[in-house]
Amino acid sequence: MQMKRTGRIQYLQVTFEEGNRTVQGFTTRHEGVSRIPYNSLNLGTNTLDQQHNVEGNRNIMARAFDIYPDALVTVKQTHGDDILVIDQENSDFSHFLGIEADAIITNQPGIMIGVCVADCAPILLYDPANQVIAVVHAGWQGTANKLAAKTVAGMQSLFGSRPEDLQAAIGPCIGKCCYEVDAPVKNKFQQNGLPWESYSHQVEGAHWQLDLAAANLDLLVNAGIPEARIQSADMCVSCQRELFFSYRRDEGETGRQMGFIMLK
Repeated sequence: MQMKRTGRIQYLQVTFEEGNRTVQGFTTRHEGVSRIPYNSLNLGTNTLDQQHNVEGNRNIMARAFDIYPDALVTVKQTHGDDILVIDQENSDFSHFLGIEADAIITNQPGIMIGVCVADCAPILLYDPANQVIAVVHAGWQGTANKLAAKTVAGMQSLFGSRPEDLQAAIGPCIGKCCYEVDAPVKNKFQQNGLPWESYSHQVEGAHWQLDLAAANLDLLVNAGIPEARIQSADMCVSCQRELFFSYRRDEGETGRQMGFIMLK
């Protein structure tokens, strides 16, 4: 991954091995129109930022990648494990904003699917054999519910994707250094059979530091994607204030960056 500028957008570009048939990456907080504390490229519709600012930022994003604003498709994220599937042409994508889901799968070219994050892990998936893409919003709840693995399974069952063919990228998220969680988080991971000790470190009492990126890497590998085909940004959004929004660092009043991918 490397920082790149397209139009006004500065983003962390992901390059997949199988040619140049997709566009994907992870945005930073720069080059938008939102004011403090949402400065400046806030792409999240679920913040207290002025709606016209968010719409302006999403328009900037769309222009940078030469798509219509309505072709930038996001959903109403709920920290659940529902997946939106777009498998046919749509004349209007705006209604997807109200659909509750935390992952999107599509085989439709020309639409950019994205998830908005400010600590949670954004995950991109690409099947070059069948030309299918997906995005995943994985906070601790989505991770505990194995959403990344469920999305891989959805690509497999609905579009014939083979996990061993997939490419994946885990974007910037809150790092283990800054993410302290408590017993309910641990209990949820263990209830769902996840090896809690593999990506957590107890700091004191009933508190642990959780490595979200490592947990999702583990989920993707166990879903059948070779580790060599998974990229990870290894960047803590909480530590890197100048580049990223962080909900925990900014005490809830902050913007959202986006993990995005599009079939050309």
